[in-house]
Amino acid sequence: MSSTKSPRDVVIVEGVRTPFAKAGSKLKTVHPAKLGQVALTELIARTNLDTQIVDEVIVGNTGTPSDAVNISRVIALNSGIPLKTSAYTVHRNCASALESISDGYEKIKSGTMDVVIAGGTENMSQMPLIMPTSIVSIIEKLGSAKTTGQKLSALWNWFKADLSQIKEMVTTPPMSKTKYKPIISIVEGLTDPFVGINMMGTAEILAKEWGLTREMQDAFALKSHLKAAAAQGKLAEEIATVFLEPDFKEFISNDIGPRADQTMQALAKLKPMVDKLTGTITAGNACPLTDGAAMVLLMSREKADALGYKPMAKIRGYAFAGLEPERMGLGPVYSTPIALKRAGLTMKDMNRVELNEAFAAQVMSCQRAFDSDKFAQEKFGLSNKIGEVRDEILNVNGGAIALGHPVGATGTRLVLTLMKELKRSQTQFGLATLCIGGGQGGSMIIENEG
Repeated sequence: MSSTKSPRDVVIVEGVRTPFAKAGSKLKTVHPAKLGQVALTELIARTNLDTQIVDEVIVGNTGTPSDAVNISRVIALNSGIPLKTSAYTVHRNCASALESISDGYEKIKSGTMDVVIAGGTENMSQMPLIMPTSIVSIIEKLGSAKTTGQKLSALWNWFKADLSQIKEMVTTPPMSKTKYKPIISIVEGLTDPFVGINMMGTAEILAKEWGLTREMQDAFALKSHLKAAAAQGKLAEEIATVFLEPDFKEFISNDIGPRADQTMQALAKLKPMVDKLTGTITAGNACPLTDGAAMVLLMSREKADALGYKPMAKIRGYAFAGLEPERMGLGPVYSTPIALKRAGLTMKDMNRVELNEAFAAQVMSCQRAFDSDKFAQEKFGLSNKIGEVRDEILNVNGGAIALGHPVGATGTRLVLTLMKELKRSQTQFGLATLCIGGGQGGSMIIENEG
């Protein structure tokens, strides 16, 4: 299917990401602003970009660090982007880094801007512990104490609270909330406040509703690892090396996550994380918490042509859509039909699909829903199914179960990996899509120009 070209087409010139590393591993001490800086400086270098022409920098991030509240601006300035260039940070949970690209798309498409850097960054290792209100109250009283007696009273209460905290940490389940025990922010953040169900719980709902056994999910997870391990050479094309402080002698150049030696036997030994008796969601068939960053360079076609750039891909359309939070994993099925319509394409036109693997059950449920006439009729009033997402075109280089899911960066990683794969395979159209905590889906259609 031929595609017409317009001066206001929004094209992707190039993209770069850091390696993705499991939380608590090699990148645990690297500030998320530094991760973003590594990706952006490498992007600038690979494109020989004159930073004076950049109109805006947009970066997705969910775990906002207190010392870089507008982390996009910090990344931009540390990467040599001029002071005159504006920058802002976006947060749409798992799709934050897809939101950054769609924001850039709109600004370029409208003629407001010509050159936008979009991406995302996240260090999930550094998500903070939150002090419970009981302890905060004691600290506040200590800070406002005027007399020695008031100070001693506050200190005594703090001492007693510390003892209670130790007792609670020893006697209560790891994830439970108590009066004195610190709250693990990432656990709280992965629990939907509207329905009170964590992300793993939503995957369990889908597994049961779509008849997905533990064995089926583990087999999907195994395939993700094996594909990602085999693709490390190809994926290296999109990766910038991260040199580690303090002496910068140690470095990481590859993803830390894919396991070439993963087996069904090893996966079968893992215990369910939510429903201990009948549950099927385990650490093995879910994506790990991950650290990483990704950036892409967006331009109008006329600007890219004027500067002599050969774009890698054209953005054909995108969409976001909402659904029940307890079934948030089906988000891609809700957003994709809208994106396809805006792009003037159908699922049959898609040559490659990057669907974020939050959970094996979630991806497999999406596949079944995409291929269901009944689902399309009942949910969208369509006469026929949206279209099959065949295994042969889905996450051909593995997905988040192996590579990981740094929440604020994944959306850009999906688009970047898809763009590179379309070029390698000399195919035309691709879909990047993901579910979003809170009950949303995001999708973007791109066309190969390589």
